Amino acid sequence: MAQAKIEIRADAGFAVPALYDYCEEEGITYTIGLVTNPRLEGIAQELLDEAVDLHEAEPTKQRLFSEDLYRAGSWEHPRRVVYKAEAMEQGTNRRFVVSTRADEPKALYEFYAKRGESENWIKDLKLHIKADRLSCHRFVANQFRVLLHAAAYWLMDTLRRKLVASGMRRMQLDTLRLRLIKIGGRVRELLTKVRLHLASGHPGQDLWHALSLAFGGVHE
Repeated sequence: MAQAKIEIRADAGFAVPALYDYCEEEGITYTIGLVTNPRLEGIAQELLDEAVDLHEAEPTKQRLFSEDLYRAGSWEHPRRVVYKAEAMEQGTNRRFVVSTRADEPKALYEFYAKRGESENWIKDLKLHIKADRLSCHRFVANQFRVLLHAAAYWLMDTLRRKLVASGMRRMQLDTLRLRLIKIGGRVRELLTKVRLHLASGHPGQDLWHALSLAFGGVHE
């Protein structure tokens, strides 16, 4: 039987030694943000100075990455820390990540930064699809409601992905619902097609046109 591989990617709210120790004992790969402190800032200072110099020479955002071994006072041994030094018009920025992954610093930090995407998916499901409305008295009934919400999410996200692939900007699902679904119009079911009639000045027409082409249809 195939076994699932578990990997943890989390922000600095989970930066506790007990979690690192457990993951290392169990062979679980982790990538976790660290709260900035003066020692970490000192480690990244040289790289930050370099980013500032590059920004002064060319006034665009400059992002540099590196790594070092670091041991906090509460850690039993040093661990690999990857950090980013950034200089931009708004100022400077330093961020730190502790990890057991073997990626190069830039690739590892960008992998860590992508954790926000999964948070957006949860936000879409909970807030925009209202998946937290579980007011039934029976567990099975609430479970079925979650299933319906998941099906609605899958449908809306499929439409969103089709729109993005056609060149449209990515939208939150509540925005997509208001522009694409919660509208006034007339639907006619014909023998071989379904025809949607919208007002000539409807602001969501471009979305429906793009979806029609994405699914191999035509619009008139």
